[in-house]
Parts: sequence; C-alpha cells; structure tokens
Amino acid sequence: MTAVPESTATGPRFGWLRERGMGASILVSALSSAFGVVLVEATAYIGALLKADPYIGDSGTLAVIVAILSVLLIGVALYVAAIVTANTFATIVAGRTRRIALMRLIGATARSQRAEVAGHGFGVGALGALIGLVVGLLVAASGLFLADRLLGSVPEATLVQPAILIPALGVVLTTWLAAWVGSRRVLSVTPLQAIGGSVERSHDNAKASPARHVGALLLLILGLALLVFGVLAGLVTPLGVIVAFFGGLLSFTGLSIGAVLVMPPLLRLVGRLFGTSATARLAAENALRYPERSSRMAIGVVMGVTLVTMFAVALESVKALLAKAAGGELDSEFALIMDGFAAVMMVLVGISAVIAAVGLVNLLTIGVVQRRRELGLLRAIGLSNHQVRRMILLEALHITLTATATGLVLGVLYGWIAAQSLLGSVRMPPHFDQTAGLIAPAVPWVPVLVIIVATAVLTLVAAAAPTKLATRVAPVEALAVD
Repeated sequence: MTAVPESTATGPRFGWLRERGMGASILVSALSSAFGVVLVEATAYIGALLKADPYIGDSGTLAVIVAILSVLLIGVALYVAAIVTANTFATIVAGRTRRIALMRLIGATARSQRAEVAGHGFGVGALGALIGLVVGLLVAASGLFLADRLLGSVPEATLVQPAILIPALGVVLTTWLAAWVGSRRVLSVTPLQAIGGSVERSHDNAKASPARHVGALLLLILGLALLVFGVLAGLVTPLGVIVAFFGGLLSFTGLSIGAVLVMPPLLRLVGRLFGTSATARLAAENALRYPERSSRMAIGVVMGVTLVTMFAVALESVKALLAKAAGGELDSEFALIMDGFAAVMMVLVGISAVIAAVGLVNLLTIGVVQRRRELGLLRAIGLSNHQVRRMILLEALHITLTATATGLVLGVLYGWIAAQSLLGSVRMPPHFDQTAGLIAPAVPWVPVLVIIVATAVLTLVAAAAPTKLATRVAPVEALAVD
C-alpha cells in the first residue's frame, strides 16, 4: 500500500500541525503568552491600586518595582519556553533526518528545509500566542472582577492595556528563533543519509561540535564572571543584583548549550543506583547512548527545579537577614506579608516550571515514537510488555533524578547569589555602621521536599503516555516502520 504524502493527507500548509510534538509546543507558547498577559494586567492593576491609595499617592516607587519584577518574570517565562521549544524542534528534526535527506536527494537545499522548519516554529508561536492572549484576557477579567468585589472598585484600573501585545509578540519571535536554532542540524544532513535510518547522533558523534562547545564555554565563563562581579558589587549597592541576573542568564545558557558534555557524566553516576537488572542496564544505556536526546530532556527539568529552588532560597535568605536586622525575629504581621509575597512568587515562578515539565513529557513521548523499531526489536527478542514499560519508566526516572539533583544545587547557588548581590550592602543594627557583608544561604527544606515529590510525580506522568505507546504496536509492525 502506497503511503499518502503529508500534503495530500492533511493539507499542504497545515499537515505539520498533526506531527507529534507540535501540540505540546503550541501549549508551551500559549502558557507563556497567557502568563505574560496576566502579569501585564496584574501590574497595571497594582499600579492603579497604589496610585489610588491616599498614603502612597503618586510616588509610584512601588509600582515601578512591581513593573520591573513583572518584566523579569515574563523574561524568565519566555526564556524557559524558548529553550523547551528549541529542544523540541531539535528532537523533531533528528527524527526527520531520513526524510530531510530524501528531500536533499531530489534537489531540495538544506537552507530551504531549515526555513520550512523555522516557518513551522513561527506558526506554532503565532497560534500559541493567540490562544494565550485570549486565555490571559479571560483570566485577567475574572481576576479584575474578583478584585473589585473584594477590594472595591479602582477607577483607573482597566482591562485595555496595549502592553499585553508585548508578551504575545515576544512568544512569536522567541518560538520562531527557537525553531531556527533547534533546526540547525538540518544543515549537516547529507543526501546519503537517506539510505540509512539515522535519527539521533551517538555518543561519539555528539562530541564532534567544537564550535558549539567553545561558544557554550565562553558563555559559561562570561556568566560566572558576571555572577562574581554581581556579588562583589552587591557589597556596595543593591544594583549588584542586576549584574548577577545577567550573569545567571548567560551562565545557564552556556550550561544548556553545553548540556551534551555536562549531563552524560552525571547520568552515568546516577545510573549506577538502578542496579544491574537487564531493564535497568538498558535504561541507563539508552540515556547515555544518545546524549543529545537525554540532555535535551534533562535540561528542561534542571531549568524548572533551578528556578523554583532559586526563588525559594533567595526569599528565605531575605527573611533570615531581615530577622537578624530586627534582633532575631520578624514582626508577626510583617512575617505574614513576607510569607504571602513568597507564596505568590513561588506560584508565578511555578508557571515557568510547568512549561519545562510540558517539555519533558513532550520530548519523552517523541523519543519513544522515534524508537519504535528499537522497542519492537527488544520485544521480538524476548522482552515482555512489562519489561519495556519498566525500562521507559526507569529511563524517565534516571533523567529526572539527575536533573533534580543538578537543579537543586544550581538553585541554591543562584538563590544565594541573588540574595547576596541584593542585600550585601544593607546596613545592620544596632548602630547601622556596618553592612551585612557576606551572608549564608538559607535553604527552606519544606519547598525542597515539595520539589522532590513533584519531580517524582512528574516522572510518573511523563512516562505514562510513552509506555502505552511503546507497547501498543505489535513487534512485527514496529519492526516494519520505515
């Protein structure tokens, strides 16, 4: 039976929407857009509320601080979404290697193929941004309605904020750029690969990217230098936190780009904890055999855990220093306000962690789909459905456990740097003649335990759909997949 071309089966323009992974990418874009819209609307409402307050009036200082915080959070969400989208498209392109090679064989250029993938990214971003814009406005309208009922009407508060277009446009541009970056492998696909079935590069081939690794190393070094400078500047002025912010951004970007070098040794170390059974060894080897795929899965979880841990440690360190400045214990009312602010911040940062979690589920599912021949072969030589499901679960657990441990370490480090660069210059009682200087990081153990439990649940959720896919197709049919 002749296979129906995609353009015939699903339409020449929109058939790519049915490809595995595109739906989750649209969800990521929609979440980022909706998050940005809600933050813009919330910032505008808080600004109007503060302006209407007779005690605060037109000072506007708090409103500016809230606006800056909103911009930073939107930037973080867009950053997370961009990395998740880039990893998704990189995985999709890896699965298209043979198809791309066939197109090259009949005359298509690598640049035209890459432009096609980037065009799909633009379409994903535009559709997701539009959905997120609508959902964000609905959420903002509901929030404004509840706020009016609970706090009273604020005359200058309005739902019509032109600034809501900024996060929506940001989502479109970052998704398009992420698709362009994620599709860079298209340029290295040769027509001869149409004869083979290459999907992901093996461990040895994955190392052969010196330019990329040099770029990652330079970003990491520059980021670390800015982090150190931010801490030193924080001993003089709270503006050191701005330097540290860009240092964190650059250093984590370098870590993300160079993840294929960083994650495999960590995965190998954690893999020894899973025992020597056949399924455990297969799961560990799968994570190490194709380091690009495993690193793309892991870095999203690392990013989510790092973000949540960083904010938790930073806020706890702030509370600890303020308590020290107050003589050992915070005023109960002020402590309640701080806890409420911390809870709101954790929820907001948690949205970015959810975006990263969607990326893990998506990449794991795509990976199983692309390995149907491999899984069919394992079942044909004697592995039972139970063993295959256990192997997929252990592989997901292997990656998430490694990523969680890495994220916790990075989160504590980044959180301490954020608090240190912000509070190092604060003058302390009783005479206020000395600054806080170097402060120790305060680790809130309850949020850390919540993060660990949440990632364990994420592992089960992420592995549920792929394990069903892995055992749904008969071994003979899976081996026949081209």
